[in-house]
Amino acid sequence: MQGQNAIPPISIVIPTLNEEAHIATVLANIPPAPEVEILVVDGGSQDTTVDQARRCGVQVLLSPRGRARQMNAGAAIAKGEILLFLHADTRLPEAYDYYVRRILLQPDVAAGAFQLSIDSHSRGLRFIEKMANWRSRYLKMPYGDQAIFLRAAVFHEIGGFPEMPIMEDYEFMQRLQKCGQIVIAQASVLTSARRWQELGILRTTCINQAVIIGYSLGISPSRLAQWYRGKQKRK
Repeated sequence: MQGQNAIPPISIVIPTLNEEAHIATVLANIPPAPEVEILVVDGGSQDTTVDQARRCGVQVLLSPRGRARQMNAGAAIAKGEILLFLHADTRLPEAYDYYVRRILLQPDVAAGAFQLSIDSHSRGLRFIEKMANWRSRYLKMPYGDQAIFLRAAVFHEIGGFPEMPIMEDYEFMQRLQKCGQIVIAQASVLTSARRWQELGILRTTCINQAVIIGYSLGISPSRLAQWYRGKQKRK
């Protein structure tokens, strides 16, 4: 049994695939915090991602490719009572551990996430931020780039992330909503603007919304993933 002053340990799980441009910076900028372990779960990178992560002194696990599979693999070996899933191009805010632990102390809370901030001065992306934060706060539907966190016991109880090729975070949050409250922290993660910059803000937003609508209409995740990747390649 933990002592009265013991704090619940946190495991940060970071799925990676060819993230050599971001992984070292993200790892170096995780604010120091007590009782935190960091697990990088690589899905077969062909660049220096794995070497860079190891040089940063974190544990690296190799896994079959697929974000959901990788996050589930990391969660399976994580030692923390709390799991925090972090994208490899997203930076955590200062005192993130305080927000995570304080939110999950509430017994009726199933999970939490951070507000979204995008690393760009674009006015269009300021609008995207506002819409994402409105969706998170009022519809209780944060996405993976907002660093979702929850108790490990709850994660395992609902079976982890559904191993789907796309929409795994959307489905995951729908399941969590049935378990309790979803709380958004009064702090923001900073995520890369790269996916909006590659295709353009309007095109990226339309593609994302089309995938959500398609999934809601019952189109299979495999088919949606093929369509989504095809759209991403057309620049």
